[in-house]
Amino acid sequence: MKLRTLAAALVSALLLATTACGSSSDEQEKNAQGLDKVTLTLNWYPYGEHAPFYLGKKQGIFAKHGIDLTIQAGQGSQKTVQATAAGQTDFGWADTPALLSGVSQGMDVKSVGVFLQTTPSSVQFFSDKNIASPADLKGKTIASTAGDALSKTFPAFLKANGLAASDVTLQNTDPAGKMAAVMSGKTDALLGFATDQGPTMQEKAGKQVSYLKFAEHGLSFYSNGLIASSDTIKNKQDLVKRMVAASSEAWSAAEKDAAGAVAAMAGASQQLPSEKVLTDQFNATLQLLHTDATKGQAPGVNDESDWQKTITVFADAGVITKAESPSAYWDASFAPKG
Repeated sequence: MKLRTLAAALVSALLLATTACGSSSDEQEKNAQGLDKVTLTLNWYPYGEHAPFYLGKKQGIFAKHGIDLTIQAGQGSQKTVQATAAGQTDFGWADTPALLSGVSQGMDVKSVGVFLQTTPSSVQFFSDKNIASPADLKGKTIASTAGDALSKTFPAFLKANGLAASDVTLQNTDPAGKMAAVMSGKTDALLGFATDQGPTMQEKAGKQVSYLKFAEHGLSFYSNGLIASSDTIKNKQDLVKRMVAASSEAWSAAEKDAAGAVAAMAGASQQLPSEKVLTDQFNATLQLLHTDATKGQAPGVNDESDWQKTITVFADAGVITKAESPSAYWDASFAPKG
């Protein structure tokens, strides 16, 4: 009887050890070929900006780095940051202001490399509105989404251009409804990414769209990049390193073959824009990959001074209550080579 008890105890201990081992956070599920199964949640439904990830998957770049990549649509950078921090996705593709805000709220998540290093944030409008400079926005109604980074930094954009927040009227609109507000004439303009809504509006309405880009009018900061939870960064360092390297390689390949990158997006989503819109979106995105400090370096290599400038912009705008050092938001140890 004692032997049976001892045997049962040993089996129990073995099962507990096996269970503990199987649930360890440093293990990654693998596919039949032995590649790590990895999820990447985007900032929004797929559009031209995301083409490099689809090209990298199609060309086997991620597979070469041991990654079986699944790309998932997002519902805004804020939700992507939340999902990444909660471990609901392995990696996220999100706007840096949303990351800063999430970290300031206690979310355990960091950037492992910003790829769009000049913001595409802009005021967008049909060219027949005769808006040529920020001063022409006075008295205009602009569609925005309350609480997002664009609406929070817009007052700083106005201030940088000699305007007050009261000089314009912001109409609170959900992200998906901003284009409809402009096309229907309910608003004069919208706040959005020049790499996103503008080309779509132009095609749908058959009218030229113009932009007042924040970065061209005194307010530049980091935009979209790869993020991961602190748990993933700590316990899966090799995976993070490979994901960053593969992403950088995919972006480099897409720079050299924009048409191929756009073609690789075929079937990515039921909401996917037309090939022409995707091409316009991606070509606009390619202008955002570097600052003066990172020119000539691999996509995804960041400069600490650029991080500091971005943090200062959002501390001044009230998006974060306290400006931490760049290392609070960004892990520089995974920077791609080349």
